[in-house]
Amino acid sequence: MIENFVRDFAKLIASHPEDIVVERNRLGENFDEIVIYAHKEDAGKLIGKEGRMINALKTLISGCKAKDGISYRVNVRTTEE
Repeated sequence: MIENFVRDFAKLIASHPEDIVVERNRLGENFDEIVIYAHKEDAGKLIGKEGRMINALKTLISGCKAKDGISYRVNVRTTEE
């Protein structure tokens, strides 16, 4: 569920929305990592100036922690071409 939200959010920002892929990896009992794979031109857009865009996304995701009790780490990586 949260992966769909993150993917949809990222696609709205990206110039290459077809390249957006989101993975969720379990790192611990109550800790997951969300990795957003994006075109190299979009990685900066997803992070935003001074990290504002990614921090906004992290704030929204923190609301999910209140619901499911899982902490999340969010990373943006570029797709290889």
